[in-house]
Amino acid sequence: MTEVSLVLPAYNEAERLRDTVRQVADALQKMSTSFEIIIAEDGSTDGTSNTADELAREFTYVTHLHSSERLGRGKALNRAFKSSKGEIVAYIDVDLATDLKHLDELIESIRDGYDIATGSRMLKDSDVKRSFTRFVASKGFNFMTRHLLKSELKDHQCGFKAFKRESLFAILDTVKDNHWFWDTEILVRAQREGYRVKEFPVRWRCDNQTKVDLKRDVIEMGTQILRLWRELRHT
Repeated sequence: MTEVSLVLPAYNEAERLRDTVRQVADALQKMSTSFEIIIAEDGSTDGTSNTADELAREFTYVTHLHSSERLGRGKALNRAFKSSKGEIVAYIDVDLATDLKHLDELIESIRDGYDIATGSRMLKDSDVKRSFTRFVASKGFNFMTRHLLKSELKDHQCGFKAFKRESLFAILDTVKDNHWFWDTEILVRAQREGYRVKEFPVRWRCDNQTKVDLKRDVIEMGTQILRLWRELRHT
């Protein structure tokens, strides 16, 4: 079986997808002899699908999962995970906001016995640059998640995570969110089930081309926190 499956969720990433795949493949080749890269392309309109097709034809370790309609980040990830073959299943954002130097620690953490590993922008040794507005929004979101959902983690939304396959699939279908909150919900549910989660500091740089709509997404994320709180409070 493949050791590592790495998913790249991609929505309108035509300009940088090829370079990201190259960098990720170079990094994986240094740490594993058996890996695959899955491009979870989610209803793109800028030619991302064509680029992903080209990469899949060019490299045997690349698979392109195309959707002609927008699924949402969480649903696209679920689809990709269920098509994966790896004992270790990971995903990272195409913008490489998290420095790829941390990929080795991400994968090695699962090899060392953790069920989940996640990069964190909120730990003491994290090296992060982003706008004050995004910093405040993130601090508020993570504060609510820790206190309402009883999470022990500092950062839930960093797009740099890996899972032990059997642990991931034990909880995957319990996650209900289809978009940005997916990252948080799976971490909250994993902790409640007693899975071992490693959170480690990363170097992270804000992407100026981010697709995050701060006002819209703050409202959506707050709504999802309350939804999950209501669902879990009596369990």
